[in-house]
Amino acid sequence: MPAPLPPLPTSVVGSLPQPDWLIDRDRLAHRFPPRVRARELWRVAPDLLEQAQDDATLLALRSQEVAGLDIVTDGEQRRESYSNHFATALEGVDLDDPGSVTNRSGQQIPVPRVVGPLRRPAPVQARDVAFLRAHTERTVKVTLPGPFTMAQQAQDEHYGDDRSLALAYAEVVREEIADLFAAGADILQLDEPWLQARPEVARRYGAEAVTRAVEGAAGPVHLHLCFGYAAMVADRPTGYSFLPELADTPVDTVSVETAQSGLDPAQLRPLRGKGIALGVLDLSTPAVETPGQVAERVRRALDDVDVSRLVLTSDCGLKYLPRASAEGKMRALTRAAARLRTEL
Repeated sequence: MPAPLPPLPTSVVGSLPQPDWLIDRDRLAHRFPPRVRARELWRVAPDLLEQAQDDATLLALRSQEVAGLDIVTDGEQRRESYSNHFATALEGVDLDDPGSVTNRSGQQIPVPRVVGPLRRPAPVQARDVAFLRAHTERTVKVTLPGPFTMAQQAQDEHYGDDRSLALAYAEVVREEIADLFAAGADILQLDEPWLQARPEVARRYGAEAVTRAVEGAAGPVHLHLCFGYAAMVADRPTGYSFLPELADTPVDTVSVETAQSGLDPAQLRPLRGKGIALGVLDLSTPAVETPGQVAERVRRALDDVDVSRLVLTSDCGLKYLPRASAEGKMRALTRAAARLRTEL
């Protein structure tokens, strides 16, 4: 059982840089995050890949512990992208003859083509969670792509309407959440960037899909909203197009980015009944912030959130940063938290 979290606990959103010996980071950096499998990115032979990914996970875990983070993840070391690891493990999708959708940058990208009922043949990430749990005493957070985002990243040729597709994804996510808590997760996070990217569609059934996925969860579920990886999406809006709609969902905490976007913290007031994971690390630059800069980003929001439920985190995943930058930013975050705790 992990120790109780301190005030202003620290974490990263999910991903950390993968070692160069594990994945071709240059090829990774010059393509949009894959929605279907991209096995060509791995540098390790298939029969050694799981062992190599385990080793990379231990490195990612150690880097978080050394930096002093209170909540740790596996760094998403086993994933080619945040979403395709889970989405391509489901039955009912054709990966050999993928479909296509227009992404948030207006490009056509290959995606899973849904040709039958979506089913989970087995838990997808339970083994990953058990591995992480066995190697740390700290609070463990596990990330999953959310049902709305996966539905927007698929071509439907079975369900006939996008709401039904999203609710089908919600069912398999709900099953996975149950297995991941049983495997040792303390916190589960749903990554739902497309709630922000497609707000008109999201207002029709996005909150419904999230609610369906989270209902009955055995522990706290966070929901991460962002404007996309800084390495891929340079221009950030100054506000969220889908945020108050989450107030009535059963998610415990909403994770938002504020560093690069300069988000006005007043936009968080409709979520005063929720915890907030406040993104205060700018991932658009490898330059490491000072603890003072990070602390000031937090202070801006203290009047607009429930401080007793505030988590300090990164804007988004650190996947595309140099490892030294990611480690420096994590240290800045934990030192800022220590400074702020003396002010509470």
